[in-house]
Amino acid sequence: MMELQRLKLKNTLACLLENCRSMRELKQIHAHITTSSQFFITDRWFLISRIIFFCTVSQSGSLSYADAVFRLVPRKTLFIYNSMIRAHASRIHDPNSSQPLILYKQMLFDGITPDCITFPFVLKHCVSRVDGLVGPSVHAHVVKFGFHSDVFVQNSLITLYSQCGSVNNARKVFDEMSNRDVVSWNSIVIGCLRNSELDMALELFRRMKKRNIVTWNSIITGFVQGGRPKEALEFFYEMQVSGDDMVSPDKMTIASVLSACASLGAVDQGRWVHDYLNTSGMKCDMVIATALVDMYGKCGSVSKALDVFRSMKNKDVLAWTAMLSAFAINGNGREAFELFLDMETAGVRPNAVTFTALLSGCAHSGLIEIGRWCFRVMRHAYHIEPQVQHYACMVDILGRAGLFDEAERLIRNMPMEPDVFVWGALLAGCQMHWNFQLGEKVARYLIALEPLNHAFYVNLCDIYAKARRFDHVKEIRALMKKKEIEKTVPGCSTVEVNGVVCEFSVRGSPQVLMTEIIKV
Repeated sequence: MMELQRLKLKNTLACLLENCRSMRELKQIHAHITTSSQFFITDRWFLISRIIFFCTVSQSGSLSYADAVFRLVPRKTLFIYNSMIRAHASRIHDPNSSQPLILYKQMLFDGITPDCITFPFVLKHCVSRVDGLVGPSVHAHVVKFGFHSDVFVQNSLITLYSQCGSVNNARKVFDEMSNRDVVSWNSIVIGCLRNSELDMALELFRRMKKRNIVTWNSIITGFVQGGRPKEALEFFYEMQVSGDDMVSPDKMTIASVLSACASLGAVDQGRWVHDYLNTSGMKCDMVIATALVDMYGKCGSVSKALDVFRSMKNKDVLAWTAMLSAFAINGNGREAFELFLDMETAGVRPNAVTFTALLSGCAHSGLIEIGRWCFRVMRHAYHIEPQVQHYACMVDILGRAGLFDEAERLIRNMPMEPDVFVWGALLAGCQMHWNFQLGEKVARYLIALEPLNHAFYVNLCDIYAKARRFDHVKEIRALMKKKEIEKTVPGCSTVEVNGVVCEFSVRGSPQVLMTEIIKV
């Protein structure tokens, strides 16, 4: 009878723990387990392990409570260790913390052998630390304990090496896998993309027999961010006509495609994506709407960008900044400034990118006083210390206005070393106002900074040509020839005609890069 009562109580408490919804309930159950005299010691530690599991897995759990209970457990099991390692690897936001590794070492010291659940979470922690030293040591343990063929562990190793920048080791792990799932393929493709190995990623992508939305989003986003937006749009077209009913564009797909359209100036393609959003029933949230504003702005359709912006209900700083940038890059500096004032009225706090857009708009519109005001306000009113890009914009404003003394004074007083963009802005002003003396000085300084950059030699030649110093032009050209410096990338531009994006190059005829996206 006593045995039946003990089992019944144990099952009841286990069921209560299974259905527990709050720490208050959990503490009541824990108190009952602690005070009850009907349990065997094994029963009590089984229920304690379930308490730790709740604390480490449930959204309403408490990791600190789990730590306190864990310290009181005399004989810890693999299940308990895995729960604690998982919790610390998943919830700790401090990348410098070593708690998962400490728990792992303590587990080994207690003579407990890790399993296929232990390693993915230990490796996940190494990924969060971007730890290229400890990670390989854990890999050695994976081999030592015989889990080098486990697909979940191998996927974690691929992610580890990719995140640490060792894409060759990630590829080696992938190539040695006897069994691969779609996560394996996605992991190595994403790893290649993150490490700028776009061609390797494409080769692996073409070999994939099964693709999901993560695959498509990864390859599209990776090629956009890798500076190959034309191919990104081609992948989107391929995704549309693939015939896979299980794969359809989501918000990440749309945002990436809009970014590609923005990079290419492909406004017709962007309009089609906008129409697709309206007809598909997909919710146009803040991220998508901001991407639309950015796309229309970069494609020169400021009025359409403004329509989308005005239709947004709750605008965050990214949305305001995107609209500011749309005005700025299209030479509407005064409208950008007025929008900034509206942003202040709306109570949205600008960030450093906001001021970059604003100052850029002032430069393109010749708004000197407004530019000076913005530069002061960002520091004194918003406590945003100007970064090098803000100084570059301010030098650009002053250089375009011919205020070279003020521009040089600003550069001398910079708290950081001026980069090529700061000096380049000053050089552009010198070329605009035919300030040959200062222009020559700046151009030669830039050549000293980046002696293999052909653009600075060309700029110096331009200055000498305008000053009719043709002997110096020949001298610079001879120097370029001697150093074998030439413009390796031909000048080119893209234009969209009836949904077809074409590239025009100085070294060839127009080339069609992408066919019109088919509407589905």
